[in-house]
Amino acid sequence: MKYLLLIFLATAQLACGQDNPPAPASPTASAPAPAPTYENLSQEDFAQRMQEENVVVLDVRTPGEIQGGKIEGAVEIDFRDPDFAQKIEALDREPTYLVYCAVGGRSSQACEQMAEAGFHKVYNLEGGYTAWSGR
Repeated sequence: MKYLLLIFLATAQLACGQDNPPAPASPTASAPAPAPTYENLSQEDFAQRMQEENVVVLDVRTPGEIQGGKIEGAVEIDFRDPDFAQKIEALDREPTYLVYCAVGGRSSQACEQMAEAGFHKVYNLEGGYTAWSGR
């Protein structure tokens, strides 16, 4: 009888609590989203992208710099304008944006801000307008 009681208790212990399903992963435990990004383009690649459909060329230089010339058809939004972030927020996120400044510093910062704001197709002209040979 003792043996039957021991077998019963051992079986009951094995049957209880051993088969708990794993707790669902919490949202904070999931992998972090990839950081927003943009791509630097050579002059040749930039010029090729300009020929594609649904492309906006964005000049982020100052009005004084633009007086010296700009890429034809470029939309002008001065990176140094206090309202730059609001002006970027107002843009449509669907087109491809080709961004340039004088030498590439401000435009890379602008591209970074645009990527963080949810723009997915953002490209920076390496060397900026100074290096642009398509003038």
